[in-house]
Amino acid sequence: MARIRLQGIEKKFGGFTAIDHVDMEIPNGELLVLLGPSGCGKSTTLNIIAGLTEPSAGKVLFGEEDVTGLSPHQRNIAMVFQSSLLYPHLTARQNIFMSLKRSEPSRAEIERRIAEVAAIVDIERLLDKLPSQLSGGERQRVATAKAIIRQPTAFLLDEPLGALDAAMRLTLRSELVNLQKRLKTTMVFVTHDQTEAMTMGDRIAVMRNGRVEQIGTPDEIYNRPATLFVAGFVGAPPMNFFQGEIDGGGGTPTFVAGPMRVPLATAAAGRPRCSRWSISATSRSSSLRPPPRRSCAPSSRQASKPGSASRSMSASSPPPASCSIARRSAPSPRREARHPPSCHRRA
Repeated sequence: MARIRLQGIEKKFGGFTAIDHVDMEIPNGELLVLLGPSGCGKSTTLNIIAGLTEPSAGKVLFGEEDVTGLSPHQRNIAMVFQSSLLYPHLTARQNIFMSLKRSEPSRAEIERRIAEVAAIVDIERLLDKLPSQLSGGERQRVATAKAIIRQPTAFLLDEPLGALDAAMRLTLRSELVNLQKRLKTTMVFVTHDQTEAMTMGDRIAVMRNGRVEQIGTPDEIYNRPATLFVAGFVGAPPMNFFQGEIDGGGGTPTFVAGPMRVPLATAAAGRPRCSRWSISATSRSSSLRPPPRRSCAPSSRQASKPGSASRSMSASSPPPASCSIARRSAPSPRREARHPPSCHRRA
């Protein structure tokens, strides 16, 4: 296992900035999901961790060792790609064995390890078949066995389920999570599918335009988004946004959007009302979201866009010309029904 740290990572391709100063830490044994739209820098970040791409600036550390200048095989990582990348003229058994060519173990050790990983991913009956005789899901299982048999420091998976049908995606999704928990190995999983991210990850890093917008648990990402982009990107259906103004008259700040008025005050009993929101404001817009549970104090957390002047809003501070209120209209894919927030205002 390895604790992976990215410190000030940047990657430029000519005049285009693919990764813009990313700082990230992945603890031992964690399954971190890199989530974001196409072109946001997820795969480039994964390739930098793997050593397939050299960063323009910054460092990659495995534990306390700086591996920035090391090749992929020197980092002892294993990758699984969207395409299974199997040798078409070799059987599944021979493909798995190719991952051990450099280490040259004994014949008995080879057979033992192949049998072990085949049992883990349930491909014992497929070992003597060629890739052309396997389904897409079976080929991905063989590719996963190739990665496991090396006993790597970390697993890196670049949208490995993207080419599979919905039923097979669901099956392999649960198998990958169970496998990671059984092996207790650090895993970084890249996807643009928020359902995969919410159901698989211990934590999720949401990326946009080469920057990390927010890192947190699925509950934190869904219930307490740090930016408007995260609020709108995560959720099915997505969060609704309302443009309006903050009316501070009468001593009670109120969000006003046409006929809708949402008081932003604490109830007399000392617990938050369901209409109370914590506010993060910029000079252009404001994101309103429910505060953390069991907290009655106003949130001091601010989420501002780079280059914009941010400030906390209160009843005594002058409101901006306009702001937006974000509201969830549907529960979280896996956790909302079990832990319904007491102060969520649903559309």
